[in-house]
Amino acid sequence: MASIVAPSHRCQIAGEGPTSDLIQMWVLYPWRWDNSSVLRLRSSFSSRHQFEPILAVANNASIKSDDKVSSIFDTLDSAGLEASIKDVAASLDIRVGRILRAWRHSEADSLYVEEVDVGELEPRTICSGLVNYIPLDELQEMEVIVLVNLKPRNMRGVKSNGMLLAASDARHEKVELLFPPEGSVSGERIWFGLEEENGNAILAATPNQVHKKKIWEVVQPHLKTNSSCIAVLDGLPMRTSTGLVKCRSLQNANIS
Repeated sequence: MASIVAPSHRCQIAGEGPTSDLIQMWVLYPWRWDNSSVLRLRSSFSSRHQFEPILAVANNASIKSDDKVSSIFDTLDSAGLEASIKDVAASLDIRVGRILRAWRHSEADSLYVEEVDVGELEPRTICSGLVNYIPLDELQEMEVIVLVNLKPRNMRGVKSNGMLLAASDARHEKVELLFPPEGSVSGERIWFGLEEENGNAILAATPNQVHKKKIWEVVQPHLKTNSSCIAVLDGLPMRTSTGLVKCRSLQNANIS
């Protein structure tokens, strides 16, 4: 992963350079770019020698898409590209969800199993270690915030396909699920920043990319709640189209 700098900065090569997520989108979805867009991207580099290795990887049909992204990031790292934490977090697919039903895991005392609507044709099955923190009846029909683009994990015989995001105190004695503002729709993707930035989201990374580049591990330490219980990324609020994402009462808490 490219190195992390303060959120107010953009990813740069030689001054006003392209963001790493812009590069990733170009590599994975080249048909969305016309020649003038590629030329503008090329002009962000200080020399042909910086851009040509990236172009060579992008045009190499023998390299799989996931491997192309890793190779591109390695090339960008060697060229001195830096990515803000906001840029990195933008590749996570975090959505509004609604728990349709939840029950105790039959093989794990600390786990619940939930069926969660995240705006797809079928609900996702997700396992959560919330038994010691949240009563089962509170989870039924609860609106939640879900990290979607994680690789599935086998948790005591149940394949868990996502993660509910929650705030917890320093001792992890109290845990509260994040919840969206009233009027949010299941499947809506959240973003971090200003209200007017709605609609600027890039295409999310694949679960394999999130795993290989350890994107969640990079982003998670920057997620907190503030003194108003609003979920923030280094001070940038987590939003849906109808408002701010919060937890019930935990202030200045970690989010995971």
